[in-house]
Amino acid sequence: MIRRNPLKLLFYLCLAIVVALVGYKVYLNFFKQDFEALHSDQVERIHQRTPPGSGIRFAVVGNINNSVGIFERRFIPELNQADLDFLVSAGNAVSSGGEDKYRALYGTLSHLDMPYLLTFGPHEYQNFGSFRFYDHFGPHFYTVRAGNTRLIFLDSTGKTPWRWQIRWLRDLLAHDTSNAHILFISHPPVAPKTPTMFADDEDFLQPVEFRDELMALVNEQEVDLVISSNLSLFDQQAIDGTPYVTTGGAGGLVLNTDTSFYHYLEVSVSPDGEVAHTMKRLEVGQHPVWKRLESLWFFIYSLFYTGFMNFILLVSVFAALAIKLYQVIFIGKNYYPDYDLDPTPWLNKPLRVAMFTNNYLPFIGGVPISIERLRRGLTSLGDHTLVVAPRYQNQPDQEDAVVRVPSLLAMGEKREFRLANIFLASIRKRVRAFKPDVIHLHHPFWLGSLGLFLARRLGVPAIYTYHTRLEHYAHFVPLPGMLFRNLISHWLIKRFANRCDGVIVPTYSTEEYLRMIGVTTPTVVQPTGIEYERFQVVSDADLQALRRKLGLTNEKVFISVARLSNEKNIDFMIEAIHRLRQETHIPFRFLMIGDGHQRERLQQKIDSLGLGDCFSLVGAVQPEDMALWYNLGDAFLFASKSETQGMVILEAMSAGLPVVAVRASGIEDVVRDGQNGFKTPENQARWTDRARQLLEQDSLRADLSAKARRFAADYAIDQFARDVRGIYATALAARHKRKEQQNSPAPPQS
Repeated sequence: MIRRNPLKLLFYLCLAIVVALVGYKVYLNFFKQDFEALHSDQVERIHQRTPPGSGIRFAVVGNINNSVGIFERRFIPELNQADLDFLVSAGNAVSSGGEDKYRALYGTLSHLDMPYLLTFGPHEYQNFGSFRFYDHFGPHFYTVRAGNTRLIFLDSTGKTPWRWQIRWLRDLLAHDTSNAHILFISHPPVAPKTPTMFADDEDFLQPVEFRDELMALVNEQEVDLVISSNLSLFDQQAIDGTPYVTTGGAGGLVLNTDTSFYHYLEVSVSPDGEVAHTMKRLEVGQHPVWKRLESLWFFIYSLFYTGFMNFILLVSVFAALAIKLYQVIFIGKNYYPDYDLDPTPWLNKPLRVAMFTNNYLPFIGGVPISIERLRRGLTSLGDHTLVVAPRYQNQPDQEDAVVRVPSLLAMGEKREFRLANIFLASIRKRVRAFKPDVIHLHHPFWLGSLGLFLARRLGVPAIYTYHTRLEHYAHFVPLPGMLFRNLISHWLIKRFANRCDGVIVPTYSTEEYLRMIGVTTPTVVQPTGIEYERFQVVSDADLQALRRKLGLTNEKVFISVARLSNEKNIDFMIEAIHRLRQETHIPFRFLMIGDGHQRERLQQKIDSLGLGDCFSLVGAVQPEDMALWYNLGDAFLFASKSETQGMVILEAMSAGLPVVAVRASGIEDVVRDGQNGFKTPENQARWTDRARQLLEQDSLRADLSAKARRFAADYAIDQFARDVRGIYATALAARHKRKEQQNSPAPPQS
């Protein structure tokens, strides 16, 4: 006997519901017959049924709310058998003004055997529905004569100015010769006699001046009946002799109480103008079990029959459930690495590595420098590399081992951020011709996405290095900042990383972050290498020349390196340096190396605080000159919270600079508090105090300097390249093993 997995059946059920709901929305929006100006046809049919001078008999319904289960299947059959002349909706025939709701209503009303007229109500107005109502049915306020009766429809939504409607209504009633006048307005002018749960002022006719003038005009011109909806109940009361009826039980959510129940109103007008109305209650016939579970039933009912947002909610819930069930049922997970891999065959031969990056030299930044160091390290080990990167201004067309991609868009004050044209076929041809063994991706989008696509097409491993905390770059994205920080950035990284064969992270704190957001791809902690030896051989003559150029004498020098952008927290350091200068008598200079779109604003802030003589925005420095600038300093100050490793910190330590930094990911793993520097919370007083210690205590600074230099020695670039090469070889071994398993014959069935 075959045992079926109930979770698998539930998964297919959820999937079927999602497909059905989406298919229904597509059907309503794209395949339903177009319709326009329906009221003109309906009025003509009403005139044929109700010749001048005759009496009339019609039904009024309120709050249909696109109900299929109640209005279409229960009300319409009863109305079709009631021998009525026509039907009037008193408002809220749709659950919202979306195109799909109007098309669904059109399909529902097509089951009627009589003409109909609609009152423009708040639900018809929602979601830009006013123009759809006008196109599909007609004006928002209008009048129709049926037999000897004048039917008047007003707009209570605020779409039409109420003073204009009052003027129009006054003129109409003053000159009309009909025997009876019935007024329809969706918002009730009067509150019901029985208090209503959840009702507020907005559910009634607003503003108060409109309400007062309308009721005075009704009394003055002797309107025979005023009918409203918008509340899910039945209420009738006489004001100054005029009956006011609220009817709202034609399909929307009701409470099954003495006042809130399913019903419609039957109105008759005799030839001499005598108006009578009768409420017709519809017995739904609930099972006793349902009566005990009414609250749950009402909740489910309202979800299914009201609101576009509820549709989105339903689809999202079922989709999420389906995906989760799919992951639980069909995807086997092994959270332990495969230790039975032999990377030796790939370690013993030259590898061909293609790298994809959204920025590269001559753009100065941590990612381009890291890529260039890896490229040089791999080349020195005998491997072949190809870098796919954007083209910058004055860029040579031909570079060894680099594919420069023209830009679709350049962003930033100096156009430093390039959106490369990933759609060029020449990129794919060049990469295919290179025949890579591995594709290394340095960004989780754009060129990174192209690299991942090519890795899949070429059947080679894709390795992703997580360089950048995207959530700290929300100010560059034209989306709500919190939405990008809390959802989109984490989802983007998780999705991209889980499609790769391996992920390289620079620190253990970064690895923990990836695990927390759901990355399951094998992850390796591999700090970026630094050119340690280059920081030890700086010429004293060059150093003195640079000091003279900068006008330095006996001041202590603080160095910092960062792009001049919001996520680097430069404002924090400017304010802290302003505070430090007030707290110490030791002269110092702060050299801020780096450029970016915030330079002008930051310079204005420096000038406004009077820091021009001690805080200098140096601008960009070429990578080959950085060793000289680091050796110029006495300490390194840093406040960025967007780092994954803080490579500039390791470079500073290579030059013997102790560090003061704000606690953040990437900082935790390289700054050892009290050993090679200090790390503090994002607190200016504590950060400034640590900077002052390094400024004033020469022995402390010398001790931390020696330890910083020894710490940085472990991050030499040659070892970095060998370690990354080992990651490539392991990924190649894993892919080779999977292929062998796929090609091996299945074991015989017993």
